[in-house]
Amino acid sequence: MPQTIAISGASGKIGGRVAGLLAPSSARLRLLGRRVEHIAPIEGATTATVDFGDPATVASALDGVQTFFFVSATESADRAAQQIAVVNAAKNAGVQRIVYLSFVGAAPEATFTFGRDHWHTEQAIRDSGLAFTFLRDNQYQDIIPHFADADGVIEGPAGDGEVAAVARADVADCAAAVLDSTAYDGETFDITGPRAFSLTTATADMTEILGRPFRYVDQTVDQAYASRAKYDAPKWEVDGWVSTYTAIARGDLAQVTDAVQHLTGRPATDFRDFLATLPKDS
Repeated sequence: MPQTIAISGASGKIGGRVAGLLAPSSARLRLLGRRVEHIAPIEGATTATVDFGDPATVASALDGVQTFFFVSATESADRAAQQIAVVNAAKNAGVQRIVYLSFVGAAPEATFTFGRDHWHTEQAIRDSGLAFTFLRDNQYQDIIPHFADADGVIEGPAGDGEVAAVARADVADCAAAVLDSTAYDGETFDITGPRAFSLTTATADMTEILGRPFRYVDQTVDQAYASRAKYDAPKWEVDGWVSTYTAIARGDLAQVTDAVQHLTGRPATDFRDFLATLPKDS
């Protein structure tokens, strides 16, 4: 009997693409989301409502599922605890394997503070005794243009550090390849683009390809916190925003791997090639 694969975040960029890629396979798909009406319909797939803040919905949604593609929850003050509860609910529901979308450098004291949640989740999955694969993606190329303000300025304390940013589509393609095979059980992959680059280089590429001016302005950490105070966001959230840049400055995101090539059989997308797919007014 074909296995059932559950895909969380199925209405999102990653989960939705993974679902589409797996649709022609023999696996039965269960597409999960907080609002299932936002999930694109796929012939033969079922949907289930899930709220990671409510483990009972997780257990119900994963009943009869063998493999769970676990796209991490939206950042929150208690995301690690939420996700540990999700792992426990998945095990209790009878899930046999979790493919978890993590982050490069996940560690209890990771510079990028949101990366700490991923480490705790990884440990919970290891402790569960379930089969697993961890896909630790780098920063998404897709969001770098959105770092810029209305004037095309990216401000942050990244210095001349580099980031091996990866296209979101490449991450989804890697996930689909792993979900469609058991050959990668127990492995951890750092999913990166084909090169690392500074934000100065990124803004130069954006200026050339998107057809309007962008520039990077380096900040001190104190300046970064001060410039973001206007958002009146909670400290944990601002820490995450600022540490996006300090992780780059420290070199935590600079390592380039061949994971995309290894898992998909094709080269990772270059940032310049990704930019060329965007409308000129992006």
